[in-house]
Amino acid sequence: MPIEILMPALSPTMTEGNLVKWHKKEGDAVKAGDILAEIETDKATMEVEAVDEGKVGKIIVHEGTENVKVNEVIGLLLEEGEDASALANVKTEKAPAPVETLKAPEKKPDLKVVAPEAPAGSRVFATPLARRIAEEKNLSLSSISGSGPRGRIVRADVEFANVPGAATPSVSLSGYEPEYEVIAPSNIRKVIAKRLVEAKSTIPHFYVSINCQIDALLKAREQINARADGVYKLSVNDFIIKACGLTLKRIPEANASWINDQIYQYTSADVAVAVSIEGGLITPVVRHAEVKGLAEISKEMKDLAARAREGKLKPEEFQGGTFSLSNMGMYGVKDFSAIINPPQACILAIGAGERRPVVQKDGTLAAATVMTCTLSVDHRVVDGALGAHFLKAFKDLIENPVMMIL
Repeated sequence: MPIEILMPALSPTMTEGNLVKWHKKEGDAVKAGDILAEIETDKATMEVEAVDEGKVGKIIVHEGTENVKVNEVIGLLLEEGEDASALANVKTEKAPAPVETLKAPEKKPDLKVVAPEAPAGSRVFATPLARRIAEEKNLSLSSISGSGPRGRIVRADVEFANVPGAATPSVSLSGYEPEYEVIAPSNIRKVIAKRLVEAKSTIPHFYVSINCQIDALLKAREQINARADGVYKLSVNDFIIKACGLTLKRIPEANASWINDQIYQYTSADVAVAVSIEGGLITPVVRHAEVKGLAEISKEMKDLAARAREGKLKPEEFQGGTFSLSNMGMYGVKDFSAIINPPQACILAIGAGERRPVVQKDGTLAAATVMTCTLSVDHRVVDGALGAHFLKAFKDLIENPVMMIL
C-alpha cells in the first residue's frame, strides 16, 4: 500500500503552508532523511525530510501551490516491491493548480463598495476631474461611492466604477496618490503582522530604559578574542545574551509568561534572539543561557543565525523561548522600544554603543562608550519596580563583564 506524504505541521500555529519546491520527482528513490520538499510555513521556509524509504510514485500537490492544509496528502511513496499499479486503488483529492504570482494592478484599490442610488434631488459632491471623467464614461455620479474627504467622489472612484474585479479605494487612500504596486505579503509577514497586532492590542506594555557604559566590556572582548587563536570570536551580542541569562536567573520573576490568566515562571533562561531574514525575522533560542560560557554561546548563536537565514531551523530551535532580545546596534540605532513576543513577558531592545559625554563620580566630565537598553514589559507579569530591578542587575553585569566569567 503506498505511503501518504502529508503536509506537515512544522509549528504549533501552522494550519496551512505553501509547497515551494519538490527536491524529488516521480520515480526517484527515497531514503529516510532525504530532503523531499521545501515548505513555506508561518515562520520560515523549511526543508521536509523523508521518514520512510521507497520511491516517489505520484506527486499530488505541485510545487508553487499555496495554502495547502496541514495533513493534506501532497504525494505518494511506493514501498519496496510496489510499482505504479499500486496507485490505482488510492483515492486522493485533486490538488489545486499552482497559484500564479499575481501582478499588481496599475491602480486598483482594496475594497469594493457598492453604493445605493442617491435620492432624487440630493447633492453629489465630486471633484471637477471626477465629474468630467464620469461624463465621458456616461456614468451617473449618484451611483458611485466617494472615497475622498467627507465622501467626495474623486478620480479613482470614477475610473473603477462598474469595472468587474475593480474596487473603490480603501479609507487609507485619497485617490491622489502616485502610481503604486500592491505587494502580496509572504506567510512569514502575515504571521508577524497578526502576532504583533495581537501583542500590541492585548498586552499592556510599559517601557524602562537604562544607559550602560561598555568600555570595560569592549576591552574584555578584545583581550579574549586576541587569545582565542581564531577558535572563536566573541561579539558584543554574545555578552548581552549571557548577561540576559544571568539576570533572569537572579530575577526569576521576569523570566515568565502570562497564559490563561496565570503566570508561568520558568526554571531556565532560554533567550530568543531576533535575527533578520528575507521577508521578516525569526527568533532562534539559546537554551540555558545562564549556564553556558561565552564561547559556547557565540558558537551556538552563529550556527543558529546562519541556519535561520537558510530556513533550516527546526521548530524547537525557534520556539519556546522565555525572554526575547532584539539588538539594532549594528544599524547605528541609538535606542528603540520593541514589541513583546507573546506569551513572553519581556523583550530587551539594545541600541548602538556610541561615545557620549558622561559625568564621573568626582563631578568631572569624560567620554565613555554608552549603550541604551530598553526593556518592554507585560505589566500583568512584571511591575515597574521589578523592571527597574532587572535593568539594574543587567547593567551591573554589562559594566563588570568579569562577573560573567565566574
